[in-house]
Amino acid sequence: MSASAPPVSRYVSAWLVHAVTASGALWGLLAVIAAADGDWRGAFIWMFVACVVDAFDGVLARAARVATVTPFFDGALLDHTLDYLNYVFVPAFVMYRADLFPADAALVGAAVVCLSSAYQCCHTSAKTDDHFFQGFPSYWNILALYLFVGKLAPVVNLMLVMGLAALALVPLTWIYPSRMTRWRGVTIAVTIVWGLMVLGILVYFPDPPAWLLLGSLGYVGYYIVVSVYLSRGRGMVVRGGS
Repeated sequence: MSASAPPVSRYVSAWLVHAVTASGALWGLLAVIAAADGDWRGAFIWMFVACVVDAFDGVLARAARVATVTPFFDGALLDHTLDYLNYVFVPAFVMYRADLFPADAALVGAAVVCLSSAYQCCHTSAKTDDHFFQGFPSYWNILALYLFVGKLAPVVNLMLVMGLAALALVPLTWIYPSRMTRWRGVTIAVTIVWGLMVLGILVYFPDPPAWLLLGSLGYVGYYIVVSVYLSRGRGMVVRGGS
């Protein structure tokens, strides 16, 4: 090992972080298996675990400086791949399998989720240099949970999915809670509270108390309002086709 090479401990730390990120594949697989078996609480629990891992692996990766220590391994590509699995494909399968869409349009609803996010996730402006998402940031796992416990009519669910899928193609910007610079501390604190509320929803699943459900939806309102406020005056990248 050359004198300039990082110490072994840094390699171990970097690979442990990659392992944490890669575990998202397991959580996604377990969520699909649970959904296929009709175990909806299990499916949403594994989706929640995947979301928690994704919330922290970026912080760990930056702390371990994985890009410097393992420049031959693309941790960002691994993260993006698992984001599509756990934020798009798995919830699309859950929504399809749980009959959240009208029977004659179930495949259409799931396909719209997958296709719109495939475009959004792969666009070069999907994440801006100042740490915003551009286009609806594929929070389909969150939507799937709210649609399931909200017990709305399947046609209403389909309309909501269609609307958000359209927003994935529109260059509006949305905050990236863990990377934002303004109001970061407040937003992270509110996000943690919301995460605890979601955990409570899973405890009471599929019939959470109304106050818990409405309280958690308050975070959704906060996210939208702050995104609109902080996006004022920002330039937007006009999206074109391939």
